[in-house]
Amino acid sequence: MTSTDDVGLFAPVWAGSGVEAATSDHAFLRAMLEAEAALARAQDPAAGATVTAVARSGGFDARSLALRAGAGGNPVIPLVADLRAAVAERVPDHAEFVHRGATSQDILDSALMLVAGRALDLLAADLERTAGSLYTLAAGHREVPMAGRTLTQHAVPTSFGLKAAGWRALVLDALDRVARVRDSLPAQLGGAAGTLAAFGDDALSLAAAYARETGLAEPGLPWHTLRTPVADLGAALAFCAGALGKIAADVLVLSRTEVGEVAEGSGGGSSAMPHKSNPVRATLVASAARQVPALASVLLGSLAAEDERPAGAWHAEWLPLREALRLTGGAASMAAGLCAELTVRPDRMRANLGLTHGLMLTERVLAELAPVLGRDEARRVVTEAARRASHQGTDVFLDPELTSLLSAESLRDLARPAGYLGSAPALVDRALSRGSGPGSGTPSPRPLPRTQESS
Repeated sequence: MTSTDDVGLFAPVWAGSGVEAATSDHAFLRAMLEAEAALARAQDPAAGATVTAVARSGGFDARSLALRAGAGGNPVIPLVADLRAAVAERVPDHAEFVHRGATSQDILDSALMLVAGRALDLLAADLERTAGSLYTLAAGHREVPMAGRTLTQHAVPTSFGLKAAGWRALVLDALDRVARVRDSLPAQLGGAAGTLAAFGDDALSLAAAYARETGLAEPGLPWHTLRTPVADLGAALAFCAGALGKIAADVLVLSRTEVGEVAEGSGGGSSAMPHKSNPVRATLVASAARQVPALASVLLGSLAAEDERPAGAWHAEWLPLREALRLTGGAASMAAGLCAELTVRPDRMRANLGLTHGLMLTERVLAELAPVLGRDEARRVVTEAARRASHQGTDVFLDPELTSLLSAESLRDLARPAGYLGSAPALVDRALSRGSGPGSGTPSPRPLPRTQESS
């Protein structure tokens, strides 16, 4: 390791993940070489075979290319010089087919799409795993009551199954967007100013052959300054990071010491406090969710690119795109582990439902009294009962005015949080019916989710 190595010291969300290797400098170098080799194969099979063999030889120094990239503004220019020289040493006549008719942006944009495709494949696999775990959590806790919270306060009961089903719906939405973007990642070939002039009369056929050789989609037009592919990619990554961030945000709240309704299966420790078991995975996912939208804004900003090839807008995309891929891919990997090992504590959910001494069920009492007293009078009665119970710290269902209006049996029934879940179980069923084929997030058979009862 040298002092210039980026080993992810400040990026624990993606350090050591599959997406780190898929987006490394060496991965980008390999992708640029693949793009050059694909172009040579599309123009001349024999020369293409030579260029491909040389490109795969591994005889290229990424650090040297980086240091020389400043002279021309991008790493393709020194790479072409090294590749052409290496091909000339092997078969001199084939050197002319290195980078023939292309511009640097053709190669680098195509390489960016190749790298993005490989990173998105890893990301999609982790989203599938996450959705599968959430399916199991939602189905296993379909009718487990917990406090619904709005504006940080207890509202009315919901079920943990519905919460997990909502998480899964977001993950599937992200997966849909990732799949659409992945399928549409295009090759780039336009030549000096996007006219394909240097490729002659068969330029359109050559562009199609080049796309086939790279394995990327064939675009309708060269997109040197038509940055829809990069903007779509940035938007999909930002949505995905945000969707995973919603899961993380909920887990962070629900795993607080004073809430304790869920816990990470394997929490992280503290350098100072031996007792700590921190929700580290959720923390790192949340950190990614806060960074990716800002990175995506750079990519969307690059849509405003002047002329036929821009000065600065294109160059500004490279690092934000790579970091967005890394952060989102790392967050997906973390989320998959988080959801697979999440511990759910129904007993703590039941205990927390009682913290307001029945106040979260006053909506149900109001609905019961309205047909008898009228809506306005019923609201007055229930509001006053709630005020008294809150002031005195007593159970609202013991309020004298309510007990004079409703039977003890009715009050006992109204006081059950599990009896006021509304359509939550049916909504879980509807949510889990989404997707029946590949990419649906529907899991293979697995054990029921781990449930922990507190002593």
